[in-house]
Amino acid sequence: MKKVTLDQESPVCSIARSLEIVGERWTFLILREALSGSTRFGQFNDALEISTDLLSNRLATLVKAGIMNKRPYHEPGHRSRYEYHLTPAGEELRIVLGALQQWGDRYCAPATGPSAQRRSRSTGAQLDVAFTDENGRAVALDDVTFVAV
Repeated sequence: MKKVTLDQESPVCSIARSLEIVGERWTFLILREALSGSTRFGQFNDALEISTDLLSNRLATLVKAGIMNKRPYHEPGHRSRYEYHLTPAGEELRIVLGALQQWGDRYCAPATGPSAQRRSRSTGAQLDVAFTDENGRAVALDDVTFVAV
């Protein structure tokens, strides 16, 4: 597994270090689209209506951080371009986006309700994001603490 390398000036806290890479609104929305199957610049641009300069910058950050990789493709009659695919590190951010969605559904959903649901691909069952112990059992939020090491 490739580890993301930040400079020596970066904070020690893993949350702060992670936010240096993904802590910008557009980055999360790009990841949302990638997790939904978008791979091409135009797909991201159409879905998000983001400026091309900003989209280019955010994609470059995700590639540099090892969250996405670039793969060339070529359509007949057009110049070579790149697709952007999630790496295992990027796929793992599905948990973070799922947790944000779950929180948003609970505390700031529109009156019409959530726009999407988290479901199992294999069973179709609705899913919740949760902390689990080493045996895979869910742990109540009031039983979770962050302990400095």
